[in-house]
Amino acid sequence: MTDLNGKKIVMIIAHEGFRDEELSVPAGIFKKYGAGVDVASSSLDTAKGKLGMKVKPDILYADIDVKKYDAVVFVGGPGSPQYWNDSIAHRIAKDAINLGKVLAAICAAPPTLANAGVLRGKRVTCFPTEKGQLIAAGANYTGKGVEVDGKIVTGDGPQSAKAFAEEIAKLLN
Repeated sequence: MTDLNGKKIVMIIAHEGFRDEELSVPAGIFKKYGAGVDVASSSLDTAKGKLGMKVKPDILYADIDVKKYDAVVFVGGPGSPQYWNDSIAHRIAKDAINLGKVLAAICAAPPTLANAGVLRGKRVTCFPTEKGQLIAAGANYTGKGVEVDGKIVTGDGPQSAKAFAEEIAKLLN
């Protein structure tokens, strides 16, 4: 049985257009295993998912102190490009790697990690339309549903949300 009691995970969502299942499915799994989950975004106002889910973020993503978390998860969806070239998101990704934390991104969110420079030489996946960005950043795109390389977990989309969350949980266990 996976036990994440005492573990803290921050999930970063776009303020508009995050993918509902890529937040709700992993967050539900993490909580079921006992982890604390904070949702971060660019505003503390209610965020809206692509399919209509409404979430009140717990923290501004700019205020994330990576040292306080065991894992950082970037949630995908049509709004996730807001972080692709964002220097704060890039700092968060680099901090996670430098501090030995689990770093994860799903769907259209992995380009944020690629643009932060943390995927070079890593086996990764993402929503197929974004694979060119990962390849251009030196990553080894596999096209699998979920890919794990060291402490980096990437997923290809909402259909892989459960498997994505389970791989993150395994690394934290």
